[in-house]
Amino acid sequence: MTQTTIARPQASALERAVQGAADRLVEAGAASVQFRVARGEESFVVTSGIAELGTSRPVPADGRFRISCITKPFVAVVVLQLVAEGRIDLDRSVESYLPGLLPYGEKITIRHLMQHTSGLYNYMDSFQKPGDRFLRDRYKHYEPQDLIAVAAAKPLEFEPGTRFAYCNTNYFVIGLLIDQVTGRSYRQEITERVLQPLQLTQTVLPGDDPNIPEPHARGYMQIGGEPVDVTLMNPSEAGCAGEIISTTADLDRFFTALFSGKLLNEPEFTEMTTPLPPEMIENLPMGIGYGLGIMKLENDDDLDLWGHGAGIPGYATFAATTRDLDARVQLSFTIGDKDFGPEAEQAVIRGVNIALCS
Repeated sequence: MTQTTIARPQASALERAVQGAADRLVEAGAASVQFRVARGEESFVVTSGIAELGTSRPVPADGRFRISCITKPFVAVVVLQLVAEGRIDLDRSVESYLPGLLPYGEKITIRHLMQHTSGLYNYMDSFQKPGDRFLRDRYKHYEPQDLIAVAAAKPLEFEPGTRFAYCNTNYFVIGLLIDQVTGRSYRQEITERVLQPLQLTQTVLPGDDPNIPEPHARGYMQIGGEPVDVTLMNPSEAGCAGEIISTTADLDRFFTALFSGKLLNEPEFTEMTTPLPPEMIENLPMGIGYGLGIMKLENDDDLDLWGHGAGIPGYATFAATTRDLDARVQLSFTIGDKDFGPEAEQAVIRGVNIALCS
């Protein structure tokens, strides 16, 4: 049974509106919601729901969660720092860095990988029905090369550079690229280039560890018509495309550093935030352009808004900021006792617009 959280008596009109949006997301099927908002000089966190089904345990306002695909902006920062150091050229081919990895690697550039225009098959599409497969394989270790090989065995889905198709295989290849040019894993590079300088002490790259450090809400998946606790999983199947665990506070610190020039020089930041045209973007909620590891986002006030959405068994996340950092939002929620369908997706979009544009 879910419960909502009453807004603080001294809450502003904006905070009350965001609290209402969080409560509506619970009504649409979320078990727990964390909503962090910064607008000008005002900032706050609201929560709604419960941290564990069948209990009244409150949602921790500083809870950790799997950020899934928001791992990609972290990876993109590392790649673009290596570009600035002259160690990676965005327009060189995969074959020139990782010979023999892909049968058509000479056609695909690093830029194609980062902006999802490679045409590679998404290895995730080869997995069986999500619920059944998850229960069987939730603790299984996946080698990046094996998942890439699944994609490499398939023909290209389109000629590189001609279309956009979101594909986790792209970032598994990028993980091997980072290893090849630095001699170190992407986990080491993200830790030393991003997490440590920004003091993101609540952010971890878990590798094969199935646990989420406390505190955290538990995540669920509908399997056989019932909510099954899927909090524990080996995240190696997400790897360089989506393994990171973090908090709303650390995500806000990361995006603030990124858009204030603390992580990238201007030429590389410009590369990152030069989006593909809107007509190329399909099936990407709120997405109206994709740069290098980050999306340009549609919104009610036509703000210059950038960020990323994400989903992994049990957890969904959204993070965004305006280019001038005047409006920022991080939203994490766990799936509850309902399927996450169109109603819940619209509740997320409405909530983000309330937080940033009301």
